[in-house]
Amino acid sequence: MNKLEQLLQELCPAGVEYKELSTIFNTRNGYTPSKSNKEFWENGTVPWFRMEDIRENGRILSRATQMVSRSAVKGELFPANSIIVATSATIGEHALITVPSLANQRFTCLALKPEHQHLFNIKFLFYYCFRLDQYCKECLNQSNFASVDMKKFAKFRFPIPPLPVQCEIVQILDNFTELTAELTAELTAELTARKKQYEYYHDKLLTSNVIGEYKKIGEVCNLHYGKGNKIPQNGGQYPVYGCNGIVGYTDIFNSEDAPIVGHIGSAGSVTWGSGKHFVTYNGTVCTPYRDIVLSRYLYHVLISANLENKVKGNQPFLSASDFSNIRVYVPLLAIQQHIVAILDSFDALCNDLTSGLPAEIAARQKQYEYYRDKLLTFKELTA
Repeated sequence: MNKLEQLLQELCPAGVEYKELSTIFNTRNGYTPSKSNKEFWENGTVPWFRMEDIRENGRILSRATQMVSRSAVKGELFPANSIIVATSATIGEHALITVPSLANQRFTCLALKPEHQHLFNIKFLFYYCFRLDQYCKECLNQSNFASVDMKKFAKFRFPIPPLPVQCEIVQILDNFTELTAELTAELTAELTARKKQYEYYHDKLLTSNVIGEYKKIGEVCNLHYGKGNKIPQNGGQYPVYGCNGIVGYTDIFNSEDAPIVGHIGSAGSVTWGSGKHFVTYNGTVCTPYRDIVLSRYLYHVLISANLENKVKGNQPFLSASDFSNIRVYVPLLAIQQHIVAILDSFDALCNDLTSGLPAEIAARQKQYEYYRDKLLTFKELTA
């Protein structure tokens, strides 16, 4: 029996009490001081947190990338050791703020009520808020703008295990978080190095002085736009590709194993259409002339062609004629097959979510989330 199990058995063998969020916390909405008042934004001393702070600096924060002046503060600052939770726009994010501060209107601040401060280790609540994040995603208002139903938000329930139990869980999760971060950093560094290696060989192999000749893209494949933009609501067996990846499923197809170039929207992006699939008008289907070029070789060639440089208009747009005259090197089919085998191996290592380094990074994160969830699961005390 480990230390945590001993504590649970000694201190709360019958379970733990749960209380609703509104009982434990004072809640306040964040806000953005008027941008037209320069006094609010000059010589700022008050940290003003946004989603960008979490993305750039993590979930336990003492500094903000933007500061506001004291004159911008309405009432009191959010107290130190408050938790901010995203309740509109980007739902499912939170952070522990260790200094007095403000946040923008995307966040709701949770500050422990004085009468409950002796019951909690704030980092235990911070870790439990990962469950609150998921709950928020499941309690959205039905509108065009993503926001959390705040009545349901107030009813989210937190467990109250004894403080020694909370502290032990925090220590375990702190250690596990640090270890997971170190492993992820190592894998990310390896992935970055492999991507640079992939880019080097990608360019080198596609411009090698081997037997072949330069041809226009329009000479090695048929270019035509997909059809329609309405995706059947009932889905189907074939993936539907738009300008930059899968956007739905349908029961009909208009392309098979071919690269797709973004036509409108993410214009110039190159996606691989796997198997039988349907392409909307937002994508250009590139069907290879198979006696000249292999589908996967064409895919790698299009990636290296920097098609984004050909995009036009305020609304990004790339017509087939805009890139059909770009000249690319086309070696013999046997050489193409050899090049494809090498580049596909690199591609899988760098980008495949079911294998390779991205899959390993995702697996580490899932493992971390699994053990965190187990540690934060308690039997509820019955009356």
